[in-house]
Amino acid sequence: MTEHGSEAGGTAALVAQVMAVEDNRIAAAQADLKVLPDDLLPGATGEPMSVVKAMRVGGFSMISLLTLLLVIEEFDRAAVIVFGPEIQKALAISDTALIGLSSLGGVVLVLATIPMASLGDRVRRTRVVGVCTVIWAAFVALTGRVQNPFQMGLTRMGSGFGASANIPLSPALITDTYPIQSRVRMLAVEGLGRTIGQVFGPLAAGGLAVALGNHDNDWRTVLLLFSIPALLLGLGIFFHAEPARGKVEQEAVLGEALDIIDPPVRISAVFQRLKKVRTYYFMVMGIGVLGFALVAVPGLMSLLLRKETRYGYGAYRRGWIFSVSLLGQFIAVPIAAYIGERVFRENPPRLLRIMGVFVVLYGLFMTIGLRLHSPVLLVGFWTLANTCLGVAFVTMRPTIAAIVPYRMRAQSFALVGVYIFLMGGFFGGLLGGAISDASSERTALTFIVPPAALIGGLLIVYGSRFMRADISLCVSELLEERDERIRMSNEPEHIPVLQVRNLDASYGPVQVLFGVELEVQRGETLALLGTNGAGKSTLLKCISGILMPDRGVVRMNGKTITFVEPEIRVNLGMVQVPGGEALFNTMTVRENFEIWSRLIADPTKRESAIAHVTDVFPQLKERMDQRAGSMSGGQQQMLALGKALMLEPDVLLIDELSLGLAPVVVQELISVVEGLKATGLTMVIVEQSVNIALALADKAIFMERGQVKYQGPAKELLNHDELLRSVFLSGAGA
Repeated sequence: MTEHGSEAGGTAALVAQVMAVEDNRIAAAQADLKVLPDDLLPGATGEPMSVVKAMRVGGFSMISLLTLLLVIEEFDRAAVIVFGPEIQKALAISDTALIGLSSLGGVVLVLATIPMASLGDRVRRTRVVGVCTVIWAAFVALTGRVQNPFQMGLTRMGSGFGASANIPLSPALITDTYPIQSRVRMLAVEGLGRTIGQVFGPLAAGGLAVALGNHDNDWRTVLLLFSIPALLLGLGIFFHAEPARGKVEQEAVLGEALDIIDPPVRISAVFQRLKKVRTYYFMVMGIGVLGFALVAVPGLMSLLLRKETRYGYGAYRRGWIFSVSLLGQFIAVPIAAYIGERVFRENPPRLLRIMGVFVVLYGLFMTIGLRLHSPVLLVGFWTLANTCLGVAFVTMRPTIAAIVPYRMRAQSFALVGVYIFLMGGFFGGLLGGAISDASSERTALTFIVPPAALIGGLLIVYGSRFMRADISLCVSELLEERDERIRMSNEPEHIPVLQVRNLDASYGPVQVLFGVELEVQRGETLALLGTNGAGKSTLLKCISGILMPDRGVVRMNGKTITFVEPEIRVNLGMVQVPGGEALFNTMTVRENFEIWSRLIADPTKRESAIAHVTDVFPQLKERMDQRAGSMSGGQQQMLALGKALMLEPDVLLIDELSLGLAPVVVQELISVVEGLKATGLTMVIVEQSVNIALALADKAIFMERGQVKYQGPAKELLNHDELLRSVFLSGAGA
């Protein structure tokens, strides 16, 4: 027992020592990532800007149109909530079905926000919002004509689709239109439109019902009337001018707007990158948990006020109760925006902590109110809860705008909705409806609201500790972009074909690359050398778009392609030959070529491209009908290289050119690569054989544990015995 205990203790000590060494290495590698002083954080210093002055700078029309749009959107939602019992009666459905049908619009809205954000990166955002608003108005009108639950589901889904563009694109338009010193206030003004709609929407719906005679089918006419102003707003936004993306940050940090035209970003890349923005990650996780309550509360409260014997309120009374419950928010939001602007200037993380605290207070006041049966006390505490919720969400969008790079801003706003509705809202609504059917609406609310608010608020507070570093990272990347633009302007003849700056990358929690930088000029061949596990293949994956880096930038011919899809990089002229993963082994050589040739845009050039490659590799011409997986390793590498050459790349990335191949085959491949080099093709080659690398490369980079230890002329690498010795000791060839 003692012997085994001694062995276990020794193993534990060894593991602890290794982990300590690794932690020290990571800390040293990240030492250059310092939090910037406050005078470099945009919006954290200087005098605040009033709403009036901001409108003089950015114009009155943009904020007015987008604010009114939120007002009308909330009128539609308020009508569905206020008339919930009448709709339930007309369609003969249960509580669960009513809440589920109402939630369908939210689900589609959230799912559609992601493609809408992506579309907004490719065309004018005002056009996208305008068209979608017209579509939304049409489906709102159609909701008033439904005759069964199926039709109700379709129209709610259609209205959700029509409203989807507003969530990611409206705040992005505002942050690109108005000065950064007024950001909290201007976003609060636009958000106030939602509060105005929530306050006056129920009153308008209930008031119109009374004016129409308070009949059970008046909800149909009310929805039709609400669709008319939405149509007019959609047309107004459609014809509005489009602000330049990122202009406000560039002017605040750099003193001028940069003329940047980069390829559009991909949402999958943005999603991966945003998970690395820790402030954003914990904030949206908290909002997602809160979503269990946000979607369920309005519908369940409407049912509670109608069905419970002590209340039994009709549509008009429910309408004004909903309005009263939001009056505190209507007053508190402008005050919160004013104070929030000051708090952000003094201490940005405190702004997010305030959000988390008020989320917790929302849950507290809702819970107290639900335990009180008096209608006055119930509505009073509900009002306090909604006021806290309004104050909390004043800080959300300014925080996102500060911590997320402008290229990802629309997508980051879109993903908030995904977390709210899909993570919590939809399932929270169904859970609330099921508990309500089995017990009561009051029980359902008591079961859902307290844990959702408490856990959500604590997650948001925890995320605030990362906020200053995330803002600093955005600013640092913007400063680097400015400096690089100046350098390219001064030396246009030396713009690198491929450039990597400050690149970090990881697999899950394990960081692999630390601050990697490299440049490759046109016609150069760069060799990536290093021990096994140094990060060479990971670096190639980041360059080609297969892996999304945690931070840093990848540029090709001066254009930022960090968030661009791999297939678009191929169209731009970047092709990678992945080590051991470049073939369809069960297909013939001909089939491999034919499938790959479909990437050639001109069909008439495909056969000539295949013929050219088989001339370069005569052995492949003799094996066109042989399965790729049955060929020798050297022949498979020739096929992999040939497939890449078919596309006539500007930049060729080759991972493990000679690994596991016989010397005679390696020599043949070297001859081919030398021929490509003679044509002026730019190449980056991952190679463990120092002799091969030195024979082919103009420049070399030596990597160790995810860091660049040497970068310079390949021949001078011979003077660094300590680096070469580590290659030999790792088992690589000489």
